[in-house]
Amino acid sequence: MNRIANIALPLLVAALLLGFWEWKVAHDAIPVYVLPAPSAIARALGENFSTLMESLGTTLLVTLLAFLSASIAALLLAILFSESRAAERIFYPYAVMLQVTPVVAIAPFILLWMGYDRVTAAETLIAAIVAFFPVLSNATLGLRSADFNLIDLMRLYGASRWQILWRVRLPTALPYLLSGMKTAGGLALIGSVVAEFVAGSGAATGLAWRIIEATNRLEIATAFAALALLVTIGLLIFYALSAVEYLLLRRWHESAITRVL
Repeated sequence: MNRIANIALPLLVAALLLGFWEWKVAHDAIPVYVLPAPSAIARALGENFSTLMESLGTTLLVTLLAFLSASIAALLLAILFSESRAAERIFYPYAVMLQVTPVVAIAPFILLWMGYDRVTAAETLIAAIVAFFPVLSNATLGLRSADFNLIDLMRLYGASRWQILWRVRLPTALPYLLSGMKTAGGLALIGSVVAEFVAGSGAATGLAWRIIEATNRLEIATAFAALALLVTIGLLIFYALSAVEYLLLRRWHESAITRVL
């Protein structure tokens, strides 16, 4: 019953909001180039379906590549930090520097250096930079949160550093890592959109470019349709990663165990 309510209540709120939006636009006679009604957005989605789906595929590809590359690189670096305090002291400030530097400021340089003939690779790098730090910080914290008594016991029985990492540190870090990846998934999408906006000039063919193109032509309903697809991608990424988190943690971690209150 709770699961049905968890699905039905958000859908009900969405239906009420969309209904109010539709009524408000019609009641106030708001021009479509200012704020299109949901019905107009749905029509625009249908009329431009093939083009928008092609752009969706481009944006999704960049987002997934950036997310995977950022997650793998961040995990490997977090493992290095957990095994070497010296490495953490040397490189962690540079990771923080990369995090606090606005990606909009460095995106043009990345596009220039990589060349407009490699726009997809440049966009992937930009999006990966945005998604990198949450995974790194969470994974580092998780690896450092392992029970030192258990680590000492493993060492007492002659366990190698690899065995301690695999059997103690990584399982302890898994909830932290998955939490960071959920944040990174949305940030990878934001990074890909920013990269497409910066690329401009038609070099990018993702949904962000479709929004620019439609807005310049005053096809605001089409721009809203592209925006709706971006939101849908973000929701799917978040809930897919939440499902992975639940499947990996549900049998042993407190955060995922279902309890009857």
